[in-house]
Amino acid sequence: MAPAPIDPRIVDVAEPQKDTLALPAASRERLIKAGIDLSNGYPYRPSRPLYSDDVYNIRNYDRPHVDPGTRADPEKKALLSAAKEVIHLTRHIGTEIVGLQLKDLTDQQKDELGLLIAERSVVFFRDQDLSPQKQKALGEYFGEVEVHPQVPQVPGLPGVSVLWPALQATERAAGYRRPGGASRWHTDLVHERQPAGVTHLHNDAVPTIGGDTLWASGYAAYEKLSPEFRKIIDGRTAIYRSAHPYLDRKDPEAGPKYIEREHPIVRVHPATGWKALWVNRAMTHRIVGLDKAESDVILGYLFDVYEKNIDIQVRFKWTPRTSALWDNRITIHNASWDYEGSEPRHGTRVTALAEKPFFDPNAPTRRQALSLLGPDEIQELSKQ
Repeated sequence: MAPAPIDPRIVDVAEPQKDTLALPAASRERLIKAGIDLSNGYPYRPSRPLYSDDVYNIRNYDRPHVDPGTRADPEKKALLSAAKEVIHLTRHIGTEIVGLQLKDLTDQQKDELGLLIAERSVVFFRDQDLSPQKQKALGEYFGEVEVHPQVPQVPGLPGVSVLWPALQATERAAGYRRPGGASRWHTDLVHERQPAGVTHLHNDAVPTIGGDTLWASGYAAYEKLSPEFRKIIDGRTAIYRSAHPYLDRKDPEAGPKYIEREHPIVRVHPATGWKALWVNRAMTHRIVGLDKAESDVILGYLFDVYEKNIDIQVRFKWTPRTSALWDNRITIHNASWDYEGSEPRHGTRVTALAEKPFFDPNAPTRRQALSLLGPDEIQELSKQ
């Protein structure tokens, strides 16, 4: 399979690397069962774009997006009644569905799953018999599947990214003090014109100890702020950066530069209509209109609210053949590298892009919409 850029408009590309690592046994079994051609090596590594203008031009236009959750039955009867068990992992975030296969969901159940993800931020399904093809098809139901210009793909399935720490370590070795990679709080693809909505990660091989993933709720992080502080950030925008740098074609000697987009700090989810804090320490660069010192103080506080309130977070222990579907519009996440590469881990990820982020000053918080406000919160709001 000849390496190629992920988008035909990209002309100048870097040479691909050759990957020769041995796949974990469970991962190989899953891929072979799905009919994935491994004869030319695994994974497929597309050639990478060198210049920022090539990357800016990918999907650089407005696209319609209808969130499946907006079509769903609010009670989600078709989905929840079919499950053997529905387990809410914390009060604010995280739900596990037992007894359903993602590959068998009806369109009505997919709509209701979309709404459940929008409400609970991340939903888990264990013991899934799921091919990469079925995973991609489910992603396409939630929106346009993103094909990442920097990450390896399952051969023949652009948009099904490979998450394989052993492979990543061949480029940048992880260590106890600097685990790197996804081991930091972040949100996927914030630099896109229309950033990520639902991401679906299916792990077919996981370590027996460690390797948990954490998520934090953007709804709850926003609700942790006082009503007066919310006024400071409501309607403001920030510059969001890509995870990977590129060169300026007109001035390549200036060094690596990031893809940047301007988006709201607080956004509203189209399915729930609730406000969520939408910043992350890794990729939210600065608040537009403020001096750097002012921006740094405010963003630093917002990052801390998101990251340090453990009551608005969920920590999930993976088992083989488990899927997690989360909404990047209302969460940040962090992958723990505490297994230190001692056992294999491998998974495939599909990310559906969503709408252009928007803010609505009249939108409620989650606690307002669900009538969860305590006496002190009601008193604070009554003063506004």
